[in-house]
Amino acid sequence: MDIRMKWFYRIGFFLLLFAMIFVFLKIQQIWLPIARVVFTVFIPFIIAAFITYLLHPIIEVLHGAGLHRGVAVLIIYFLFFGGIGYGLYKGIPAIIDQLKDLSENIPALTAQYINMVDEIQNRTSAWPNGMRERIDTGIVAMEGKLDQFLTKILSGFVHLINSIVIFAIIPFIAFYMLKDYHLLKKAAWYITPRPWRKQGQLFLRDVDSSLGNYIRGQLLVCFLIGTISAILFWLTDMKYPLLLGFIVGVTNVIPYFGPIIGAVPAVIIAATISIKMVVIALIIIFILQFLEGNILSPFIVGKSLHMHPLFIMLALLMGGEIGGVLGLIIAVPVLSITKVAIIHAKEHLVHYRHTKEHPGPEGNH
Repeated sequence: MDIRMKWFYRIGFFLLLFAMIFVFLKIQQIWLPIARVVFTVFIPFIIAAFITYLLHPIIEVLHGAGLHRGVAVLIIYFLFFGGIGYGLYKGIPAIIDQLKDLSENIPALTAQYINMVDEIQNRTSAWPNGMRERIDTGIVAMEGKLDQFLTKILSGFVHLINSIVIFAIIPFIAFYMLKDYHLLKKAAWYITPRPWRKQGQLFLRDVDSSLGNYIRGQLLVCFLIGTISAILFWLTDMKYPLLLGFIVGVTNVIPYFGPIIGAVPAVIIAATISIKMVVIALIIIFILQFLEGNILSPFIVGKSLHMHPLFIMLALLMGGEIGGVLGLIIAVPVLSITKVAIIHAKEHLVHYRHTKEHPGPEGNH
């Protein structure tokens, strides 16, 4: 009877949970605008917290070597944001020039694309009508996807420019987070309910050991790959080397699929120049993948995630389907946090069952 009642309680709980989720989704027009405002307000704090998380270990190393913590914070702070500022100061005008040049050459790219489509249609003119219709449908779908992609990029730039004031306060928030890191940590400790403190501390420690090295190493690898690719494109007289290097570096943050996404613009632009340039672009991409897979990632990132590639690919496919490019970027961190959460939940459940079956002195009172 007890077992049946437990199952009834479980079924009732899940039905109630699904009903709450259904109602929550149905009234999203009420809470979604509020959530967007809250998210927009907290974006600078989230980014600043992420920067603090990246820089804090370096500050601790300098502080442990005998340098005053305030001095260590100032040095790392100015090196990090100064480097970013100098890179933006020098890089943005060059990228804007290359984007302007690319926009001026769009007619040539369009003509090249039209010639390719005409060539495909001429070669498939003798094929059965069903196959030709499928090819034409695929071309139209590809044009629609490309148009949507360009629209998203332009709207993203406009949104970034409109939010420049919000992002301008990130360095100030990050400075105070770095400066008062231990005070914030102590405040979080006292805010957390007492029964959860120890378990939460262990959970965050395991997340940091699993994810922290991966994130820091992956960002360094992306920076190196983007820099090397821009130099190689520049040395081989490829058009828009800085822009292409930036795309390759940014997309490289996505495991497995990122290099393919980053290679597509380089190959398309190379195709408008010559077949020889296409071959050169493919050779450069191959060299970059060899460097990353055999030298940079093994030494810098290593196997910090301790997860099978099949699970990573599954997470990437789900992230891409749910959140697009952003989903691809955060899929692996979310998978890593989920893995640690499952391990801790399993350990907590085992401990709970053991305590219930073998109560201590307090349980006998």
